[in-house]
Amino acid sequence: MAKISLQNVAHSYDSTVSEQSVYALKSLDLEWEDGGAYALLGPSGCGKTTLLNIISGLVTPSQGKLLFDDVEVNRLSTEQRNIAQVFQFPVIYDTMTVAENLAFPLKNRRVPKAEIDSRVGDAIDMLGLQALANKKARGLTADTKQKISLGRGLVRTDVNAILFDEPLTVIDPHLKWQLRTQLKQIHERFGHTMIYVTHDQTEALTFADKVVVMHEGSIVQVGTPEELFKRPDHTFVGKFIGSPGMNIIPCKLAGDKAVVGDSTIQLASEYPSLEGQVELGIRPEFVSLSGTGEGIPALVQSVDDIGRHKIVTLTIGQSSIDAILSEQEVIPENPRVSFSLQDIAIYHQDRLVEARGETS
Repeated sequence: MAKISLQNVAHSYDSTVSEQSVYALKSLDLEWEDGGAYALLGPSGCGKTTLLNIISGLVTPSQGKLLFDDVEVNRLSTEQRNIAQVFQFPVIYDTMTVAENLAFPLKNRRVPKAEIDSRVGDAIDMLGLQALANKKARGLTADTKQKISLGRGLVRTDVNAILFDEPLTVIDPHLKWQLRTQLKQIHERFGHTMIYVTHDQTEALTFADKVVVMHEGSIVQVGTPEELFKRPDHTFVGKFIGSPGMNIIPCKLAGDKAVVGDSTIQLASEYPSLEGQVELGIRPEFVSLSGTGEGIPALVQSVDDIGRHKIVTLTIGQSSIDAILSEQEVIPENPRVSFSLQDIAIYHQDRLVEARGETS
């Protein structure tokens, strides 16, 4: 296992491009502690697979240094870096049995047979492949083949890191939760440094201790699942995390008040004067509706009942927002919207603004 550090790392797939604004991966500094469970989260094309392949050695960065335990590894191969990588689609040998596939990376490293048998047996048990251990991989389902790929990454106990590139894409939905739980248990048991790439927030938040959120080739926030939900540093994080995501509402600031359209919202703290793009962020969970009293007049656009709760979409001023209500709550005929003061965030040019006297 290793501490992995990236120093001023950036990458362009076009060597003639020098303008970093169009790089696939813009300059970043990042450090992953030895033995941590991390996720790279973001939409397709945000740079997360490029970053993973730089760590594994499949891509050499256009600039910067990659360090394993403070030793530069930019020019070392994947094998020399001692990395195990599990790809989006299964990479296995159809002519081998399940057990032989699992044993293959260990045989290549001349691990003693008794130890191979022990590790393969453990992997078969962890992944529930006992009934298929002696079957050829040819003809097995795609999700079973991917479980074998996962197992080939997990049988090695000597690796510096195990990298997962959207490994559950081909797995049946009802098995995904089970496999995520197993990966978490394996991490807790062996303490491997694990980095997991996904566009699925549920996968990232249930697997990782720390999540790296990426957007347009840049890292916009690194934090625990709780930090990403409660205190998004960027409007993209607020909207990307959550179902539905954070409401982002254009506003104007006046000290401890935010002005939305013709309505004024009292804030819990006072903010500095800001020019340009200023927005108020509030999660749907912290929006409430009432039929009388204070609040912003709103117009109901739609109601989605998803069983556990209702998602109400409303219009206030020129903005559309979501509110999450319990099944039992009645939606007023002429609703007024109010926000939980301590859960309001203010953003300037998409970045979180600290209130006066507040520290992050």
